[in-house]
Formats: sequence, structure tokens, C-alpha cells
Amino acid sequence: MLVHEAFLSIQGEGRTMGLPTAFVRLSGCNLDCRWCDTRQAREGGEEMSVAKVLDLVRSMAVRHVCLTGGEPLCQPDSVHLLSALLEDGRHVTLETNGSLPLDVLPDHPELLISMDYKCPSSGEEGRMLLRNLELLGPKDQLKFVVADMEDLERAEQVLRAHPPRCPVIFTPLGGLSLEPAVSFVLSRKLEVRVLPQLHKLIWGDRQGV
Repeated sequence: MLVHEAFLSIQGEGRTMGLPTAFVRLSGCNLDCRWCDTRQAREGGEEMSVAKVLDLVRSMAVRHVCLTGGEPLCQPDSVHLLSALLEDGRHVTLETNGSLPLDVLPDHPELLISMDYKCPSSGEEGRMLLRNLELLGPKDQLKFVVADMEDLERAEQVLRAHPPRCPVIFTPLGGLSLEPAVSFVLSRKLEVRVLPQLHKLIWGDRQGV
């Protein structure tokens, strides 16, 4: 598989925010979101075997792993890598953009599916597979990156039409003020976490940290 980078940092988003985490970023993506912050991972990368990636992760000596991209599921071997990491005793977060089927993933208590729903500001909402929402369970998370009121209202529509079985997170785009999203969640009585991107608060737009 093509690996863009692997590095040790803290998880900046979601339920495991703040935990030391080994990040494995695979190359390639099937979407082109307007506000994508990892365009550098769309192409290139180093060819690695599952065994080599596993060795890299072991060298970082942490339990939590985040498989991200790009879009990891664009590479078929990503499912084999997930299985290998889980069998090695890791807790694995898979970051996926919601446009590819999730029924190919292993059923494992230590796998956290972190699925995005691409709101209108992304320009890619039409690529979402709504049936994926039914595959998310209590140990997973559904994320909405929100840039404006249209995004917030669309996120509410999705949640009302497809009541989730997993925690839901609203993240303002690029470290924008949290207040509008908080006010929206409170006024609409939504059971949603509003969280920043912790890594951007610490390092800004630097990559590989």
C-alpha cells in the first residue's frame, strides 16, 4: 500500500482527543473537498507492506493508532492492515469520509469507525452513502465539519432523518469559533459534542505533528 507518512502525535479530534496516537496516513482519496487540509496526501507516498507498517507502529510504542488519509479505504490492503493492527492489541481509529462502503470492515471491539458526513460547504455531499449511517454503533463516531449555518442546518436534517446509534461531533472548520456551533446545538436541543481540532490549536497547519 502507499503510505504518505507515519508519525507519533496526540489525537486532535473526537472521542480519543488528547491521547498519544500513532498516525498512519495512506495516500489517495476519491473526494476533493473544497476545504481539504491534507491535499498533499492525494498522490505519491512510499510503497509498504502490512508487516512494515505494523513494525513502524510498534516502534512508536503506544496503544492507540489512527489510520487516516486521504481516504484509507481507497486502498484494498487497508482492511488487512486494520486486522493486523487489531490482532496486535491496538485500539484503532479509522478515519473515513463516508463515501465508501463500511461493510468490508472487521467487526472488532477495538475498532472505532470515525466517519465524516460531508456537509454542503465541502462540495462533496452528493457522494455520501447514507446506508453507512446504519453501520455505525455505540463505539464509533459520526463527525460533521461545519463551516456555516447551512452546514449546521444540513447536519441537523441528517440527524433527524437518520437517528444515530453513535456519538455525534460537530467541529467548526479550521479552528473557527466554537460559539455559533454551540449556540446552534443548544437552541435545537441536539445531543451533539462540539469539539475543536486540538492539533490545530497547538500547531496550526503544520503537517506530521
